[in-house]
Amino acid sequence: MPGAESHYVNRTGWLRAAVLGANDGIISTASLVVGVAAAGGARGEILTAAVAGWAAGAMSMAAGEYVSVSSQADSEAADLKREQRALSERPAEEKEELAHIYEDRGLKPKLAQQVAGQLMAKDALDAHARDELGLNEAAKPNPIQAAWASAVSFSVGAALPTLAAFLAETSLVVIVVPAAALIFLIALGAVGARAGGAPVIRPALRVGFWGALAMAVTAGIGAVIGRAV
Repeated sequence: MPGAESHYVNRTGWLRAAVLGANDGIISTASLVVGVAAAGGARGEILTAAVAGWAAGAMSMAAGEYVSVSSQADSEAADLKREQRALSERPAEEKEELAHIYEDRGLKPKLAQQVAGQLMAKDALDAHARDELGLNEAAKPNPIQAAWASAVSFSVGAALPTLAAFLAETSLVVIVVPAAALIFLIALGAVGARAGGAPVIRPALRVGFWGALAMAVTAGIGAVIGRAV
């Protein structure tokens, strides 16, 4: 439709998985690198840990996202099936239920009845899915899309601290990698917020704070274990 608005909710299906994957890739890989380096690991051990964490994390993110989104899709499908059965067995009651929903939103009873009747005449299940169950076609879960978005974005995120570790001198890894990771995280937070139509500064700082905390904790644990061993 000419002049139709573009809504950011249409991006939620892949944006959440992509931002989460990239964020996890940066934080987990950078933390792993910093932990091994703080424990006194050699260059080969540091890079091996980074690549192994990268591969394991990407597969874990893909599998976890696929299972999670599949469970959500299964729940929604079950709700739709129950709603379809109710519409076939009790259409009048379902119409009244829909009309009450519209009344609660501000329509007068007569108008609410008319709206419910017209919408159900066009597509009863769609009307109830949207207004009773709160299901939206634009935000419909897609397990394959979410899994790929998570795996690819995790890989992109993990590649950044891995590259920083590869380019840095071994003695400087505990400084260079966290600094690079913080820059990447803040940039990621800003990009994700911008893509979602939200203000940029707060999400960027929030991501940077939690990333810095994760790396600080891991570095501390690595240093303690390194000295103990």
